[in-house]
Amino acid sequence: MNGQNDNNTYSTRTGLRRIIPRWEYRHLRVIANLRIGISGLLAIFGILTLAYGAYGAYGWTAFWWVLAAAHGSLGFWELTIARSTAPRT
Repeated sequence: MNGQNDNNTYSTRTGLRRIIPRWEYRHLRVIANLRIGISGLLAIFGILTLAYGAYGAYGWTAFWWVLAAAHGSLGFWELTIARSTAPRT
């Protein structure tokens, strides 16, 4: 009846566990690697936009590269969190 719920407001989470959702914290390495892969794909979108775009392509290229940088930095940050936690026993 009172099973564990992801939306439990009475949890005793501390530190980084408060800002990272529970389901994401449980699969942090997978999510981080996925974000890094997506950042590579977004960087490729920026390169393609720059190579084949018309006169106004610089703004779109910057947009793709800013998104790639944001996803990449968030992915590396999550990987450092995943590496710093104690392994489960």
